[in-house]
Amino acid sequence: MALRWYSTVVESTDHHALARWWAAALEWDLLIDTDLEAIVVPPWAAELTARLDFHRVPPGMVFVPVEHEKSGKNRLHWDFAPHVGDDREAEIARLVDLGATVVDVGQPAEASWTVLADPEGNEFCVLSSRTE
Repeated sequence: MALRWYSTVVESTDHHALARWWAAALEWDLLIDTDLEAIVVPPWAAELTARLDFHRVPPGMVFVPVEHEKSGKNRLHWDFAPHVGDDREAEIARLVDLGATVVDVGQPAEASWTVLADPEGNEFCVLSSRTE
């Protein structure tokens, strides 16, 4: 028996705002938004949960409040990839327009990915376009 990847938990000084930012960035749904947590899930999550075995349901993102600011580079980050039929540069521009920043974490100049940070400084990558 394997474990199900249930969620990724992100600490935030404004968990409400950061959850809304990620919901907009991923075009996901803000499912729960309380003083204790804000949960973002894919819009198809309910349908998949009803159809898939427990172990195959994809994870959501949970944002929880903390008092302290983020410090240092993440030890864990998300990688997102556009489809080859999508405009990768337009997607990066959309994320920047939403409030992301392009950051340098030491990636090589010829990297096939772009490193960005969300409004609270959590790094994530937009990879090269993919078919799978």
